[in-house]
Amino acid sequence: MPQVNAYGTQGAAQPLAPLQIARRELEVNDVAVDIAFCGVCHTDIHQTRNEWGNSMYPMVPGHEIVGKVTAVGSKVKRFKAGDKVGVGCLVDSCRECEDCKDGLEQFCCKPVFTYNSFEKDGKTLVQGGYSTKIVVHQDFILRIPDNLSLDKAAPLLCAGITTYSPLRHWKTGPGKRVAVLGLGGLGHMAVKLGHAMKAEITVLTRTLNKIDDAKRLGADHVYATNDPKTFEKLSRYFDLIINTVSVKLDWGKYLEMLKRDGSMVLLGVPSDAPQLPASPLIMARRSLAGSLIGGIKETQEMLDFCGKHNIASDIELIPITKINEAYERILKSDVKYRFVIDIATLK
Repeated sequence: MPQVNAYGTQGAAQPLAPLQIARRELEVNDVAVDIAFCGVCHTDIHQTRNEWGNSMYPMVPGHEIVGKVTAVGSKVKRFKAGDKVGVGCLVDSCRECEDCKDGLEQFCCKPVFTYNSFEKDGKTLVQGGYSTKIVVHQDFILRIPDNLSLDKAAPLLCAGITTYSPLRHWKTGPGKRVAVLGLGGLGHMAVKLGHAMKAEITVLTRTLNKIDDAKRLGADHVYATNDPKTFEKLSRYFDLIINTVSVKLDWGKYLEMLKRDGSMVLLGVPSDAPQLPASPLIMARRSLAGSLIGGIKETQEMLDFCGKHNIASDIELIPITKINEAYERILKSDVKYRFVIDIATLK
């Protein structure tokens, strides 16, 4: 099995460091990709540090992968050497369950994630995009629009689809009032996408420090959540709230910002979930929901939408040697708005 250079960790308390990993030989349905860039997701921190209690080591993180095809298997017809492609959070699924048949592989009962997961053989640990090369089944390869630069397109493979999917599912469009709670890696993509869908977009952020950025990204309004008057002014105002934050909040206060039949969709996972009062739900038939990434079909739809509207992530490009520093900066919200690793720096 070919050995490739990578960056990963041997344990939860250890920093990321250089290592070598094996990639499988090219099979008939496989696509081999030289990785050019890989986005850095907060999930990478959770997983490398075993904050969710399910981590397996050694671990090479990274599921916002973009690069160019170098070789394809004999049964691959849709891709060829030189194509700009991406790999997101999934590299396979069972293909047989109801969710897979509906094109919703993200909800598969036996998903194969891009890292911290086992291949279908149940033995081979899958390794992610902080590496120079990857080999993936053609059904889980995504085409990157030609007009998008690869570095800025990388975060679309997670941050982009994570926000696009609920915006589409809850029918964002003209005449809809959508709030984006939190203006980070996910939030800034939700603003761009919602604006392109022609909805009225409001950013809810703790202070007004990011008001200029929010307006530049496409927000129509910005309100500070540390001001109690915000909740009074926006009572029963929104059709949809996209909640991107992973900290404990009073969900009841935000639910009361929704119109009758409005929904708040959770994208973050608070380690200490708040208590949920029933009254804000009952009194206006509101809903509290959650959303994961998207299936492969929807992810390609999102990429094509971004190509059509010239949407990409705001990034800070870093060498692989700065990855441990980048993790600490993410925890301090010190990035606008997504770190992306230049894999050419991985020697």
